Amino acid sequence: MASIDSLKTRRELTVGDKTYVYYSLPAAEEAGLAGVSRLPASMKVLLENLLRNEDGDTVSADDLKALAAWLDNKGSVEHEISFRPARVLMQDFTGVPAVVDLAAMRDAMTKLGADPEKINPLNPVDLVIDHSVMVDHFGTSKAFGENVEREYERNIERYRFLRWGSSAFNNFRVVPPGTGICHQVNLEYLAQTVWTGDEGGAALAYPDTVVGTDSHTTMINGLAVLGWGVGGIEAEAAMLGQPIPMLIPEVIGFRLTGSLPEGATATDLVLTVTQMLRKKGVVGKFVEFFGPGLAGLTLEDEATIANMAPEYGATCGFFPVTQATVDYLRATGRDPARVDLVEAYAKAQGLWSEPGDAEPVFTDTLELDLGSVLPSLAGPKRPQDRVLLSDAASEFRAALGKEFGREPGAPRAAVKGESYDLGDGDVVIAAITSCTNTSNPSVLIAAGLVAKKAVEKGLKVKPWVKTSLAP
Repeated sequence: MASIDSLKTRRELTVGDKTYVYYSLPAAEEAGLAGVSRLPASMKVLLENLLRNEDGDTVSADDLKALAAWLDNKGSVEHEISFRPARVLMQDFTGVPAVVDLAAMRDAMTKLGADPEKINPLNPVDLVIDHSVMVDHFGTSKAFGENVEREYERNIERYRFLRWGSSAFNNFRVVPPGTGICHQVNLEYLAQTVWTGDEGGAALAYPDTVVGTDSHTTMINGLAVLGWGVGGIEAEAAMLGQPIPMLIPEVIGFRLTGSLPEGATATDLVLTVTQMLRKKGVVGKFVEFFGPGLAGLTLEDEATIANMAPEYGATCGFFPVTQATVDYLRATGRDPARVDLVEAYAKAQGLWSEPGDAEPVFTDTLELDLGSVLPSLAGPKRPQDRVLLSDAASEFRAALGKEFGREPGAPRAAVKGESYDLGDGDVVIAAITSCTNTSNPSVLIAAGLVAKKAVEKGLKVKPWVKTSLAP
């Protein structure tokens, strides 16, 4: 294999009235990285990351060659690379300590007589306050406002500190309470699919990539943004411009065909996918979805599947850039010039996927006919414990007996001044939303319609059940 000079792969891309520079994967293939056009899309993103950051130190030509050699070894050869994400996503539960560390570094700079303003994140950081809400008020039209007000009362010191951080540090934004969960805000607002920066005075375009301090950061893989959850130390390192070491992964291809039948939802699909991948065993691996079935899924459906990567055990569950990606970016109000760039860049880099395209090389593959997906639910605890909706009643009683060895009904508890018999198996909180479905309007509305129909048919919520619809 020929020696690769990443600078020789630098190309220009004009979109509208603006010209961008980028590191071209087709040019890298011509320069000696034979066959890389057949790599999975997720691996192409990693290859571009290495190509753009080759410095002979943290990233060498040998790293580029090792990634190209994946086509032959499919990830069976251990080789460590340095991955530099474009940005970092945090939530308040794990993000506050990072801001404390930055503040401590500034304090140390002051004591040393140096300029504390030099301490700043080198990569963009978004901190979304979403882990502090509690359901104190429920079942009334005022519940949302009252819960947010109570949240501010409980956490005012932390929120003041975070607000200071958002104004004190460069490259650091804070999304306030009551806006939504971090994965939802990331999908609907923060992520761009193609990121831009500056290189030598020129506008640089490159894939949007992210690491987050929450395992379900992977939801963003549905928007063709490569990212996953990391620990606080790794996140802080990325925030300060340090690369994240990782082994070149195996990539399991998940081929989708057909279309979902009437009555089956994205939730049914994701439970089926999770069960299949748990059985396959994908811990420490990338999963990439492909095939003609993608054409029948919405971007929100793809995000729902990607969100569950921690449950099926993979590092990420990646979807390539398609027309649905571009349509979603437009529908959610992204800058039109950025959306045009996403389409042009993805096509120039071979990251665009359409029905009928040649399928990439994978370490191994699974296949699912979407038409075979049936309404189902998971429980009592884990998403891989999927049962068909038609078997729910019998499966619930069997699981309850196995778990507790008895039927519901035991201790007494006081609720709203009354006493009720509460026991194993009784529901005490019922929520329409979860981390998985909060950005999927179709399943949220479906859940709401089911609840509405249940009330119309005479079902009543028990007095001790807290009901919530939280963003």
